Amino acid sequence: MAEPIVAGVAESDLGETPDRNWLDNAGIATVRALEDAGLALSDVDGVAVAGGDDYMPALVLSEYLDLEEPSLLEGTEIGGSSFEHFCGHVGDAMTRGRADVVVIAYGSTRKTGPGRDRSLEVTHPVDGFVRPTGLFRPPGAYAMAAKRHIHEYGTTEAQLAEIAVSTREWASMNPKAAQREEITVDDVLESRPVAEPFNLLDCCLVSDGGGAVVLVSEAKAREIGVPEISVAGVASTSTHRQDISEMPDMTTTGAAVTGPKAFEEAGITPADVDVAQLYDSFTYTALVTLEDLGFCDKGEGGSFVEGGTTAPGGELPMNTQGGGLSYCHPGHFGVFVLIEAVRQLRGDYTGDRQVDGAEVAVAHGTGGVLSSSSTVVLRRGA
Repeated sequence: MAEPIVAGVAESDLGETPDRNWLDNAGIATVRALEDAGLALSDVDGVAVAGGDDYMPALVLSEYLDLEEPSLLEGTEIGGSSFEHFCGHVGDAMTRGRADVVVIAYGSTRKTGPGRDRSLEVTHPVDGFVRPTGLFRPPGAYAMAAKRHIHEYGTTEAQLAEIAVSTREWASMNPKAAQREEITVDDVLESRPVAEPFNLLDCCLVSDGGGAVVLVSEAKAREIGVPEISVAGVASTSTHRQDISEMPDMTTTGAAVTGPKAFEEAGITPADVDVAQLYDSFTYTALVTLEDLGFCDKGEGGSFVEGGTTAPGGELPMNTQGGGLSYCHPGHFGVFVLIEAVRQLRGDYTGDRQVDGAEVAVAHGTGGVLSSSSTVVLRRGA
């Protein structure tokens, strides 16, 4: 199968955008990503959108951008892993000649936009049993999974904190990051408790913003002369919906399935990965994903991240923009892990923020409450 090429990536303004809605942020990111690729809106023949606050967001964004009869419309909603999942669908469409230029987009006003009280809303039979218990999601549910990992493997809160510290070190070099002041393990452990074992600095930010990724066919990539950053492997799965009690094993996510599949498709092993961009809604999310993708054995994630393994200069540079913990988190962070993976492979940065000689990156999205998993392997060509 022909491998789609990532031709352009971009964010909208991040942090607070009170004068915009989700559509504005997705649209701004789209236009910027097309400019990054040297393309125009008139070149787009496909749109893939998740997370928009409107019904049928792919149709809404297509109309907003005034696209003329796009041939590919994708709106599968599986949370923060949707964008990695889209890469597979877009690749299939391009192999069949159905599209040459497809935009994967997201926008949100999660921080400043109007909210709604969901306390009485029941969208699934299980919710009627879970919500009356007082479990608040997502922090409470993720905390339960983290506590199980602590019980099973002896993982410590200090080891979880190592992830927040390393991620913040990357964020300190990113002028777009919301939190740039360096922190210590003690700072994480002493920050305000949220849901045991999580303290405030174990938890992701809440932001407004949008992101977009432009995928093109190999023929279009040659025509416009962009760096060859190819989608070499993709895999997706789910283990449950939103109720954490339905998760077969709280210490193992769907990444244990998607990682090996995506790596096999790309013809690599975890040892070949130069840089990892992993969804980090909480410190535990990143830790368990490291295990499940095979960067360390099950139960050894805590010891693996000690000593700056994922920090600048570490063995496995991870979340080099600052992650959802320090850079931004407008709700569905999966599009941003793709953006940063591409930038690292293109060599867009200078100094310590650039992973020297990066040729293979993994971008992994997690959706729901550790519910869905999607892994993408990106490779830099000659």
